Amino acid sequence: MTDAQETAADSPLRTTGGAPPDDVETAPIPLLEPRDGIPPVIADDASLAEVIAAFAAGSGPVAVDAERASGYRYGQRAYLVQLRRQGAGTALIDPAACSDLSGLGEAISGVEWVLHAATQDLPCLREIGMVPTRLFDTELAGRLAGFPRVGLGAMVESVLGFVLEKGHSAVDWSTRPLPEPWLRYAALDVELLVDLRDALEKELDRQGKLEWAQQEFEAIASAPPAEPRKDPWRRTSGMHKVRRRRQMAAVRELWQTRDRIAQRRDVSPGKVLGDAAIVEAALALPPNVHALASVNGFGHRMGRRQLEQWQTAIDRAKALSETELPQPGQPVTGPPPPRAWADKDPAAAARLSAARAAVSALAEQLNMPQENLIAPDTVRRVCWEPPKPLDAASVAAVLAGYGARAWQIEQVTPVLLPALSARS
Repeated sequence: MTDAQETAADSPLRTTGGAPPDDVETAPIPLLEPRDGIPPVIADDASLAEVIAAFAAGSGPVAVDAERASGYRYGQRAYLVQLRRQGAGTALIDPAACSDLSGLGEAISGVEWVLHAATQDLPCLREIGMVPTRLFDTELAGRLAGFPRVGLGAMVESVLGFVLEKGHSAVDWSTRPLPEPWLRYAALDVELLVDLRDALEKELDRQGKLEWAQQEFEAIASAPPAEPRKDPWRRTSGMHKVRRRRQMAAVRELWQTRDRIAQRRDVSPGKVLGDAAIVEAALALPPNVHALASVNGFGHRMGRRQLEQWQTAIDRAKALSETELPQPGQPVTGPPPPRAWADKDPAAAARLSAARAAVSALAEQLNMPQENLIAPDTVRRVCWEPPKPLDAASVAAVLAGYGARAWQIEQVTPVLLPALSARS
């Protein structure tokens, strides 16, 4: 058994939950408070310049976090950026007032950034000029190390023995001025992030997974920005109810109208019109404003002008020619849904079944989630169309082509190879 295959029970960190035995007295876990108090929010160029100088002169990794206003504002931009570094302390920066943080990003560009769930924050940080060249993701590290709960609060408590203040993660961070309890919460998000990083690095090293984690972090840091989603209106909740192409066109017109209004008003699209209302109107295709007012989601406190703009969108869909109507499904670039494999290709279905079982067993052996061991989509693609000739080198090459990291290829290839030879 390799170091990476040791069970979590051997770990010096508390990676599993559960109550202590009845005969063991436990002291209450202390609620964490900011060591340096709550710093003032940086909202002008002169103060920002001081922060840049302080963080450039600091030492060690930089803890970085960002707060968005999801569900309140249009888009996913940052409304507060939090940083902490030894020698510089904690900084809270208002991106609404200091919209260009590229100077700060450059000052710490060669330094390792410590983030929790980095892929969630990197897009909004990129928008304001902050792009790391090196990073450590404490959430991903927790997954690789086998922690059952990888939220920041849970990990700080289980690894470091402190309780983070809760309750403000889903607030409207575009609020100004930001209330003091929110600022305390924000400062605490970076308070112990470097300490958590150091503890997780030791645990990953103990399990023989540190090199694996470093490959994952490098892949995140070097990944290009995500491409804009094609036909985002197709992801409208309840879209599965819409079968006719004319109705699909109505969903598209209503979704695009809502998006323009939300962007202009800088509010979450759901606050303009709910997905359920869009689907109901598309299914009904009302002939006029009066009929639209009787559709769920439109009649309650909606003025005549608002009703008219939605009816206009529906009328545009009605006026489209057959050739202008959207097609029922998005173009398929990969294999069909697995539920259809047994009918379309029984041999591929057998390969997939064997591969899933093998990957699941290996993930359990390595004490990590299957999706972190290898992307499920990669497994489906290689099972649908295995390489020829079928050998370790060809499987490894295909996995690399789908973006698998070297450590994943090394671990997964030996168990995928026999699975790809499975017969129905």
